[in-house]
Amino acid sequence: MKARIWRALRNFVASILVLITLSFIGIIAFGGSVNIGDDPLMAKLDGEGPHVFFSDEQMQVNYIRGDRQSGFHIDSRAYAFDQTVRAEVHFPLDNSRFELSLHSQIVPPPVEYKTEQKIIAISDVEGGFKGFRDFLLAHKVINDCLCWAFGKGHLVLVGDFVDRGFSTTQVLWLIYKLEQEARDAGGMVHFILGNHEIKNLQGNFQKAAFKYFYVAGALGKRQDELYGPDSLLGRWLASKNTLERINNTLFVHGGIHPYLAEMDFTLQQVNDIVRANYSKVYVPGVNDGHQEFLLSTENGPSWYRGYFSGDLSVEEVERGLQKFNADTAVVGHTMKWRVSKMYDGRVYAIDVQQPRDYRAQIPSGSSQGLLIENGVYYRLLDDGERQAL
Repeated sequence: MKARIWRALRNFVASILVLITLSFIGIIAFGGSVNIGDDPLMAKLDGEGPHVFFSDEQMQVNYIRGDRQSGFHIDSRAYAFDQTVRAEVHFPLDNSRFELSLHSQIVPPPVEYKTEQKIIAISDVEGGFKGFRDFLLAHKVINDCLCWAFGKGHLVLVGDFVDRGFSTTQVLWLIYKLEQEARDAGGMVHFILGNHEIKNLQGNFQKAAFKYFYVAGALGKRQDELYGPDSLLGRWLASKNTLERINNTLFVHGGIHPYLAEMDFTLQQVNDIVRANYSKVYVPGVNDGHQEFLLSTENGPSWYRGYFSGDLSVEEVERGLQKFNADTAVVGHTMKWRVSKMYDGRVYAIDVQQPRDYRAQIPSGSSQGLLIENGVYYRLLDDGERQAL
């Protein structure tokens, strides 16, 4: 009797272990991860900022100070609207800081570029500052003081740098800082908006780290006001493009639906239409004609996943690219195990499992990116290595 009970118990435990193992494998196979612990520093509010808002022709620069025990307060200073202001950004995980200059001048960037310089692209950092910073350091895009070191090179950020992670503030301000420094050096930072930046501009924070709900509360704001029309980061994000072409390569977060080839839109017009609707929640049927297709959360360029469905031919991919005088697309949005070449080199997929700042997870994630140099495409690893594709 005891032997039968023991055998049944052993079989039951073995079955549970098999189910757990299969579930784990399934999660990993579909690009997921298993959380095994969070650092409490992820929710730290002391030093959070700057959060910059415009009011009465002034620029209000705010930092959160304090803790739960002693209470929080806002360190707030007002500056003239046209004044350039030095600010500091704190990263709690390693207690590091970097400085930048804040200003109110915001101009939408061009949509087409020609260059003979190196191009490095990375996507879907999702609020992970450390992995992003360390990747840029490894490939000498920045130096130890987090200043631009890439000369006349082009850094292309292919969307989804917000949400999920607890360092969205740090990530956005580093991009903002490098954008200015690159321009001064003759280089360029291209920030292509992904669907999550657009969600934030629309006030959709379902995927945002819970920390930012309390950041907004401490500032006396609603969460949507963090990127609203009166915030510096909101105005800056709302000026960005959805897709840009550098040489013969199109950079877009989701992809180009082949049907776009049949529409009478230029690259500039696509950007103008989508940008004009960044802050409007998409509801099917509300928009007119072909604009509906551009704004769709299924077929629009920031949302499209058709390159990964297995339903497209090389010819269909080419048709969408040729519409915008491109031979190749670099996309994020849909996760791959590693930066990959698809459709005989017509598409390069660069969304990988990025590391999380404050979360231990399996797999842990490893930053990767793409280098284009002299017409050759390379996979970039987080240790500085590059591999020809």
